[in-house]
Amino acid sequence: MKLLRIMSLTTLFAIAITAFGSAAPTLKRNSEGHEVLVLQKKLKQIGYPINETEGVFGSETERAVSAFQRDQNMKITGIVTSSTWRALKNTKNKGDSKTSSKNIFNTPTVKNGRLVKNHTLIIDKKEAQKIIKTAKSYTGTPYVFGGSTPSGFDCSGFLQFIFEKNGIMIPRLADEQYLLGEDKKKKDLVPGDLVFFTTYAEGASHCGLYLGDDKFIHTSASKGVRVDELTDPYWKPKYLGGKHIVK
Repeated sequence: MKLLRIMSLTTLFAIAITAFGSAAPTLKRNSEGHEVLVLQKKLKQIGYPINETEGVFGSETERAVSAFQRDQNMKITGIVTSSTWRALKNTKNKGDSKTSSKNIFNTPTVKNGRLVKNHTLIIDKKEAQKIIKTAKSYTGTPYVFGGSTPSGFDCSGFLQFIFEKNGIMIPRLADEQYLLGEDKKKKDLVPGDLVFFTTYAEGASHCGLYLGDDKFIHTSASKGVRVDELTDPYWKPKYLGGKHIVK
């Protein structure tokens, strides 16, 4: 996805003025997949009763979307378009009275370590192995829309967190992270490089850390932090590209 000029949000969602973008997918009854699962989890997090969390857009999801649109004084369609994605992004999770969706996605101040500037990121092999070890230590951590702490991560929040734990601050949003490093073919990636996918929005809307042997660790909307393969039937057609950051 193109770098955004107006920044307010990345959940893991990328929207027109953040990681969702105007090309955010239209979801409606009978839609299926990762995008629907992210939607369902967000609806549940903001307090709409929904038991459908299997990535299939059924009648219950449609009712929850309609209720959300009604509460937002939007046109009630039960269909999720870019305007509904934007409204979801701006809605705080239930019980979250201290942290707004805006500051969740702001880049924290770096007190120690180094801040990545001008979209460059170079780490050495020892740093890469430490970052991989950190990433694996959070295996099983649940997916949370907008999450960037061990209580729950979204995909880009997970990457930012594990790099920060090793003294390196990278951008918060997947489409900004996609600007780091050099474009590389799969066969030329090394452990510690970054991999990106096009899922619920055009461009880089999902990301992970490459482990080698076609494996990557990321935050799955269904199972949290886990290791998957680039050749997986779901991820293979959605693969956008890899970024080489290890020297």
